Amino acid sequence: MGNRPDFEKLAHELGVLIAKNDMGLVYGAGSIGLMGVVARAARDAGAPVIGIIPEHLDAVEITQDGLTELHITQNMHERKKMMFDRSDAFVVLPGGLGTLDETLEIMTWAQLSLHKKPIILLNHNDYWSPLIELIDHVVEGGFAAKENAELLQVVETAEGAIELLNASYTPQEPAKTELI
Repeated sequence: MGNRPDFEKLAHELGVLIAKNDMGLVYGAGSIGLMGVVARAARDAGAPVIGIIPEHLDAVEITQDGLTELHITQNMHERKKMMFDRSDAFVVLPGGLGTLDETLEIMTWAQLSLHKKPIILLNHNDYWSPLIELIDHVVEGGFAAKENAELLQVVETAEGAIELLNASYTPQEPAKTELI
């Protein structure tokens, strides 16, 4: 959950806004941490919520009940691919090493032109500022093109993330959002 109550509030807000904007949520299927908060908020507000979890994490992360769909994969690679395939965009909340891993991987896939899906970094209270600075450092060091830093769309609020998602989709095509 992190050590700041405002992160939990942010996750709850995002879940409610996903439902209010007729979007769905694709996420890692856990009931713990911020991903559990956003999933329950989206589910309870009426959004379809699809959980995808590898079998070895099923017991550790305590799979969320009441999901619209639950998929149990053989491993993390299969989970990431399935989450990617079922998502139209990615919203990154504050998180740990798994969140960081998935964010960099999805950025790398975009860099390699494997997708053009929006990647929205929720930099609430500057949580991700060190990551943004690191990416800028990599660009300044000549190890990545400037366009790589632009793969992330940075916002500070759940409302800002939803605004970017709504700008990316037509009203006839509800967005599915992956939480990483």
